[in-house]
Formats: sequence, structure tokens, C-alpha cells
Amino acid sequence: MPTTDHRFAAVDLGASSGRVIVGEVAPERLTLHEAHRFPNQPTRILGTLHWDILSLYRGVLDGLKTAAAHTTGNSTLTSIGIDTWAVDYGLLAADGTLLANPVHYRDTRTATAGAAEKVAAALPPQALYAATGIQHLPFNTIYQLIAAQGTPALTAAHRLLLIPDLISYWLTGEPGTELTNASTTQLIDPRTRDWATPVAEALGIDLSLFPPLRHPGDPAGTLRQDVLAETGLTHPLPVTAVGSHDTASAVVGVPATTPDFAYIATGTWSLAGLELDAPVLNEESRAANFTNELGVDGTVRYLRNIMGLWMLQECIRTWNTEGTRAGRTSSTDSTGGTDLTALLQAAARATPLRSVVDAGDPAFIAPHHMPDRIADACRRTGQPVPRTPAETTRCVLDSLALAHRRAIEDATRLSGRTVSAVHIVGGGVHNTLLCQLTADACGLPVIAGPAEAAALGNVLVQARTAGVITGGLPELRALLHSTQPLRQYEPTGDHSAWDRAAARLGDARVTRAATGQGKATTGRDRAATGQGDEEEPCA
Repeated sequence: MPTTDHRFAAVDLGASSGRVIVGEVAPERLTLHEAHRFPNQPTRILGTLHWDILSLYRGVLDGLKTAAAHTTGNSTLTSIGIDTWAVDYGLLAADGTLLANPVHYRDTRTATAGAAEKVAAALPPQALYAATGIQHLPFNTIYQLIAAQGTPALTAAHRLLLIPDLISYWLTGEPGTELTNASTTQLIDPRTRDWATPVAEALGIDLSLFPPLRHPGDPAGTLRQDVLAETGLTHPLPVTAVGSHDTASAVVGVPATTPDFAYIATGTWSLAGLELDAPVLNEESRAANFTNELGVDGTVRYLRNIMGLWMLQECIRTWNTEGTRAGRTSSTDSTGGTDLTALLQAAARATPLRSVVDAGDPAFIAPHHMPDRIADACRRTGQPVPRTPAETTRCVLDSLALAHRRAIEDATRLSGRTVSAVHIVGGGVHNTLLCQLTADACGLPVIAGPAEAAALGNVLVQARTAGVITGGLPELRALLHSTQPLRQYEPTGDHSAWDRAAARLGDARVTRAATGQGKATTGRDRAATGQGDEEEPCA
């Protein structure tokens, strides 16, 4: 990269890997360089799934060391920003010692402890949503804290740090709680953008465990001397709070040129919604399972969590490890594993909308045997059962496109907003079939890119804080639009076919609700799939 005085390190930790990315920023230029990538491999210990947080921190230090080696002389780093997944946390003793490895959000402890039922008994779901605006997900932080009540670690804890704040604390020694990620705990009032004290009191959660709130752009400390020595950095280097929830940074990284856009942050999950100025907290919004997470510059990320490419990733894992039908098709590579390119080409030729499933069905949350679960869902709803990996893949992608359509339609209806285009960012931009199907399903143009939206959003907030660039989100996004490769997909085909498929899914949801089917299955998880983070190239 050309020499510049303005380089920023984005620490971006996802469910399957972490990376340290160096962004070079000038008023009319924005480039990224991956300094270091490292695996994120959680481990099950005595039946509980934990993040290997020390290994992740080691990866961060190695990444900063590599970044330091490539930014010498007049091109030293200006600052560091950290974004990660949401809801999980580490507990610290009074001397700052980590009491236990953080528990993974896909661990079953909240279900085993009956956390959702305990919360509902203390605070009805309607009241909880009106106070926090966060959709019900079984791994939300409040349910994790309820499940942890009475445990030795929580009893001994002096501090609770969310994952990006924990990494920041180890780098600087200064604790804090960044707001965009704190909003996912279900302990923040989105109207005041401060702690929802009545909620915490009703649930017996001690808010004093959390350090003071920080906002994107706030200082988060300076690298400790031992960190400077470890990484080879030779000058005091600040850590800047960014949108530390990776989706908050990814939404900053949406290259929209007008305010009437929808976004889909794609990867293991699809996070589909709108950027609003104020939360939507009514009962209809709660029933539609929309969340009001806080974003950068006073915004609200009004979105729905959709199963995402996890379904396809799990199918591929099954075909690769169990030697099923995929091993006897043309969709294999030289090692005998699934050739994703060939599989997607075959899926593009498969009959469209032959069978669709509800990508919001909790029956698809757990790992293992995904092709069988998709087949069961089709059989249960009287649709043709996919016979080949290509047909199963087409079913998954058609179903995700329909889920994207439904989320965007519901978001516009509930918020009163209109949408002229859909922006897809994250790893899913590499799946051209999914992008085209989403355009067809929504009847709207889809602009795909950038894939590294979270890292870009992270870098842009740092650069603005440092005074390298100026302006609000429109100006940041204008820079993205002029510097990042984008691809546009226009709607094609018969839109009424999507209407009919959506009607089929609506009937299936009614049937499932009436019969009590579709509850989440449990079992041994493999660490949030180990694949396809929101900003990673993935299926």
C-alpha cells in the first residue's frame, strides 16, 4: 500500500475467525489490508461450550505485531478499534483476573436453567420489549445472567466486560462498556440510550458490574507498555471505541447514497432491516420479533435475525463429513469435498421455488443433519422433498431470499418507512445466486458489497475521530460508495411466483404454531458453525 500517515487497525472477531485489518484512509481514498487472520475454535469443557478467549487475544497481539512491522517510519498506526459478536461476556475479579473462559452463546445453559421462563415470570415479555426493544433470542445476555445466578464465577465477579470491551481492557487496562454492543444485552433503554434500571432491578441483575458506558468515537485508553513491547509498537497508541458490535460497524459500512435503504448483513446469520432515528417499541413490533439495537451517531438498527447461510454451511458440512449424496455428484472438488462453485451453478439450474422452508424456524438453529431437517420440513408441509444437494441448496437460497423479503416488508410496514434499494454486505456478497434471488424476491435492486463492511465501518469511525475525514454517516458512506467495488442486481422473473411461495410459507407457519412444531432442537454445537462470519467470504 502507498505510504500515508493515517492507518488504522481494525480488530474484527467473528464466530469462526478473527482478523486484524489495517485501513488506510484519506479524504478520497479508503483501502484495507489484512495483517493477520487466526481461527476461533471454541471448546466444550465438562459439558459447557466456551470461547477460547486467551487464544483470541493471542491472535490480536500477533495481528498488531504484524501490522506494526508493516507500518514503520511515517506510516505508523494512528489508533485501534475493536468489534466482535454480541451478548457474551467475561467476568473479572477485583484485581482484574479473568474468572473463567466466557461461555459461548450457543451453549444450552439458558434452556437448561429455564432462564426465559424465569425472566417472563419476573417481567412479562410485553413489558420487557417496551422497555428495551430487543427481540427474544434464547442467548440474550439477560438470559445468560439469569442462568449464571448463584454460580461461583458470577458470585465472585467484580466486573463484567462484554467481549470487545474485554479485549480493549487487556490492551489498555481501562474498563468500559461500549453502547452499541451493550444494547444487545437487553439491559439498555433505546429511548434514553442508558441502562434500563427497572429491568435490571426486576431481574436481580447488578448493573454495577458493568463499567461506565462509552459511545463510538470515545477514547478507550492507550496501549499498555507490556502490549507495546509484545507487539513491537514503539509509540503511545490509543484505542478508540467504535461500533463494537460487529453489526453496528457493518451498518456503518453500508455504501448507501440515499436514506431510503434496507440492509442485510449476511453470513452465518442474516441481519435484515432498516436504520432508524428512533426505536419502534409497540406490541406489533414485538410480535414480529424485531429488535431495536443501537447504532452509531444516535441511530437505531431495526432488524430481524434470520438463520442465514448457516443452513447451507451445515448442509455442506454434513455432505463432506458423512459422505452422503454430494460425494457422488459433479459438485465435488479434487479432495472429494463439496465444490461450492459447482454446487451453486447446479442450484441455479434447479427448479425455482419448488420447495421452501421458513428460515426463521428455530428447528434449524442446532447443528448436524441439516439436509434431513430441511427434507422433514418440506415433507411436513406437503412440498416436494429435495432429492439432490443442488435441490437442497436451491431450497435453502430460495427460502433465505423469502426471509429477506419478509423482514424488509415487515420493517417498512412497522416503521412507516419506504425502501428504494437493498444493500447486502458481508460474506454473502460472494454468493451471487443469493443476491439475485433476494432482488427477485424483494422486487428491488440489490447492491452487493463490501464484503468487509464491519472492518470498514470500524476504520471509518476511527478515522473520523482522528480528524482524517469529517461528516456524518452520509459522508462516510459516500466515501465507501466511491472507493469500494460494488455489484448491482436488478429484479428478474415472475414476481407473482414469489407471492405464491410466500403464501405457502404463511400457511406452514400457521400450521406449525397450531401444532407446536418447530421448537429448537438441542445437542452438541460446533461453536456457531465455525464458518461464515458476517464479514467473511462464505457460502
